[in-house]
Amino acid sequence: MKIFGIKIPMMASLIFWAILWEIVGQLELSILLPPFSHIIIRLVEIVPTKMFMDAFLVTAQCFLAGIAIAITLGIPIGVLMGRSIVIDRMLLPWVNMFLSAPLTALVPVLMTLFGFGMKTIILTTVLFAIWIIVLDARAGVKNITPSLIDMAKSFQASYWQAFTKVYVWAALPEILAGMRLGCIRAVKGVIIGQLLVSVVGFGRLFELYSSNFLMEHMWALLFVLFFFAFILAEGLGLLERKFEYYAAERH
Repeated sequence: MKIFGIKIPMMASLIFWAILWEIVGQLELSILLPPFSHIIIRLVEIVPTKMFMDAFLVTAQCFLAGIAIAITLGIPIGVLMGRSIVIDRMLLPWVNMFLSAPLTALVPVLMTLFGFGMKTIILTTVLFAIWIIVLDARAGVKNITPSLIDMAKSFQASYWQAFTKVYVWAALPEILAGMRLGCIRAVKGVIIGQLLVSVVGFGRLFELYSSNFLMEHMWALLFVLFFFAFILAEGLGLLERKFEYYAAERH
């Protein structure tokens, strides 16, 4: 980014907003917006505590289980939709509907069916993550050049061989993009699940801080989640850029 011909690092934007936040917070205009420096102090205080680490482990367990299920189911379903017109027409309206629907409204249905335990939180995480993974895998397969598919057929490759050696690798840029977006949505899903289904993990901390108006602690916890989502997005984005050449090689 350049201003008046001077190159400004991207970090300058974060520093600017942090300074502005600190100024507004010091004016004590609202209890909802404490000074930025106080939030950082609370962040340093709560992260090493046993309560935070226990909550982090519960949240991480639900997140990893949910995103693993979403990826394991989403990629094959997306590939099948990309390869089969019949399956695509059967599933695409449902996938689009669930992707655009307010999924939080479906959480009480899951609670009725599966109870108030960890299983429902994991299913909520899957519900938020899987649809974008399916759609991106489908888009990647549909972009494969027909010559690659003809090559697999000419070598009499089985469907499993074609799936693992042709479809997945050729659609890898879109699959990785879907995984990146799915991980971000899964973070939202696991927190909503822990708030609505069973108050555990970070959901328990949010409930504790909000009920006691501990806004500095609340913002510190939000920063942890923002940072976690940012690291996931940037890490998978870096991996995605490393495999961009597959998009060119498949044509």
